[in-house]
Amino acid sequence: MRLATCLHDGQQRLVRAEGDALLLLPAEFGGSLRALMDAGRLEELRHAPGAIVVRAEVRFLPPIPDADKILCIGFNYRGHLTETGTPTPEHPSIFVRFASSQVGHDEPVAAPSNSSQFDYEGELAVVIGRRAWRVPEADAMSHVAGYSCFAENSVRDFQNHARQATAGKNFLRSGGFGPWLVTADEIPDPSALTLTTRLNGEVMQQESLSQLIFGVPALIAYITQFTELLPGDVISTGTPDGVGLFQDPPRWLRIGDIVEVEIEGVGLLRNAVVGEDAARSEVAA
Repeated sequence: MRLATCLHDGQQRLVRAEGDALLLLPAEFGGSLRALMDAGRLEELRHAPGAIVVRAEVRFLPPIPDADKILCIGFNYRGHLTETGTPTPEHPSIFVRFASSQVGHDEPVAAPSNSSQFDYEGELAVVIGRRAWRVPEADAMSHVAGYSCFAENSVRDFQNHARQATAGKNFLRSGGFGPWLVTADEIPDPSALTLTTRLNGEVMQQESLSQLIFGVPALIAYITQFTELLPGDVISTGTPDGVGLFQDPPRWLRIGDIVEVEIEGVGLLRNAVVGEDAARSEVAA
C-alpha cells in the first residue's frame, strides 16, 4: 500500500496510489497518518473507497508532516566513510532534523542566501508504526510501518561550524521527504533496495542498502535504548558516497537545479531548488 499526505482544496488529506492514479480517501480518516498509526487504524486505508483526483489538484506534503521525532544517521555507508576519511563507527551517529526543514514531493527546496555550500544527500527513511522501547534487533522490524525517500540536504559550512551538525541540517525547507509511505509488507528486505540520487538527470549517488553499516534493525534497537520511538517517528538511514562536497570541484546545489532521490520499490522524490525568498513565500502562502 502506498499512502501520501496532500493538500486538497486547502485541506490536509490522505491519498492512496491506485496504479498511476491518486485516490483521495474519505475525510472521515482525517489528514494525519501519524494519528491513524497511533490509533492502530492504518490498515483500514488499504481497501477504503475514495475519489480519483488528478495530480494537479493536490500538493504533496511530507508523508508524516507532524512527526514527534526525525532522527538522521551520519556516516552509515562504507563508501561514504571512505570519501570522508572517517573510521568505522562503533555506534550510530545520530542528529535531529526539524519538521520545518522538510517539504513534500515536487515542492521547491530553498538554497540559503547566507551560504554557497548547499549539498544533496539521498537517503531511505524508515517510518515507525508502533511504540518501540528497548527493542531487540530480532523484533525491530515489527515496529516499522513503512519506508519513504528522503533528501537530507545539508548546508556544509554551517554543518562544520561546530562538532554538532544541527545547524547545517535544519535550514527552512532545505530537504525533501516523500512522496509515499510504502507499507512494510511491500518491502520484505530493505537491505535489498538500491538508492539513486540524480542532479539535473545525472546520477551522483547509487548504492545498495546492503552497504549500510547499521541496518534498519540495528538502528531501531540502538535508538530505543535511549528514547521511545512513537508512531510516525522517522529514521533517515544515512547517505552513500558521491555527495557534492567531495566532487572535484565541489558540486553545490544552485537555483534552478532538480534533485531526485529514487529507491526501487519505494518511489521517486523530486525537488527543484529555488531561492530562499521564493521558498519563504511558499510558507506564507
